[in-house]
Amino acid sequence: MVNCNSSIKIDKNILIVELISSSLVTFFGIILNTIAMWVFCFKLGRLTETRIYMISLAVADLMLALTLPFKMYFHNNNSPIDLFCRIIFCLYCMNMPMSINTITLIALDRYIAIKHPLKAKVIRSPRNSVIICLFLWLCCFLFTMSHFHLRKEKQEICFYETSVENLPHIPIKFTVFFFIPLVILLFCSIQVIRRLKKKQNTNLQEEKLTHKAIRLVSVNLVIFIICFLPFHLSLLAKYLVDASRCDLISSINKTLHATSIMANQNCCLDAICYYLVAKEFQQAATHLTPFKVMQSKSNLTEDSQL
Repeated sequence: MVNCNSSIKIDKNILIVELISSSLVTFFGIILNTIAMWVFCFKLGRLTETRIYMISLAVADLMLALTLPFKMYFHNNNSPIDLFCRIIFCLYCMNMPMSINTITLIALDRYIAIKHPLKAKVIRSPRNSVIICLFLWLCCFLFTMSHFHLRKEKQEICFYETSVENLPHIPIKFTVFFFIPLVILLFCSIQVIRRLKKKQNTNLQEEKLTHKAIRLVSVNLVIFIICFLPFHLSLLAKYLVDASRCDLISSINKTLHATSIMANQNCCLDAICYYLVAKEFQQAATHLTPFKVMQSKSNLTEDSQL
C-alpha cells in the first residue's frame, strides 16, 4: 500500500489566508458574541425559546473565536498532538455541529410557531428549549471525544489530519451533523417563506416587515449553505477517494483546510443575523394567525404569539 502521509504538508499560502481571516474572526467574533450574550441574557427580559437557542449559538461561536489563535499557533509551528492540543481541538470541533444543529433548531422552532400555532403552545417552552440545547451539547461533546480514538497521533500535526485512511466517522458526521439538518432547514425555510408571502398585509409597514422577514430567512439559509456545504463536500470526498492517490489526497486536504476557514466565518455572520431575526421576524409574523389564537393562552411567550 502506498504511504502518502510523508508527502502531505500544510500549504503555506493557505496558512497566510488563515492567519488574516482567523485574526479578524477572533476579534469580531469575541466582541459580537459577547455583546449578543449580554443582550439576550440581561437586556431582553424573560428568556424565550428562540433566545435560549440563540444564547447556545452565541456560546458555540464565542468558543470558536477563542480557540482560533491556538489553532493558528499549532499550524504555524507544526505542533505535535498533546493534551493541550486535544482540549483546544475538542472545543474547536464542537462549534460546527453545534452551530449547524442550533441554526436548524431555530428554523424548526420558527416553522412550528407559524405553521402549527396551536401545537406550538404545547410543544414550545423555555424549559424544553434548555433541555434540547443541553442534550445537543452532550451529543456533540461525546462525538468529538469519540473522534480522538479514531485518529492516529503519529500521522498527524495538531489540528491537521495527515492520515489518508477513510475514517469511519466521516459518513456519520456528514449525515447526522450536516445532511439531515440541511434538509430540515431547507424545508422549514421554504415553508416559512411561502407562509409569509401569503400573508395579507393591512398596511405598508406590515408589508415592509414581511419583506424583511423573508429576506432574513433567505439570507440565513444562504449563509448556512455557503459556510458549511463546501467543507462537508470536501470531507465526503476525502472519505470516497482512493487512499493510494497521493496527489489527490494532498489536494483534498488543502481544500479541507481552506473550506474550514470559510466555515469559521459563520462565527461572525451568526451574530449579525440573529440580532435582526430576534426583532424583525417577530414583528413581521405578528398577524399571521387569528386574534383568537393569540389571546387563547396568556402565558405564551412573545416569540410564540404569531
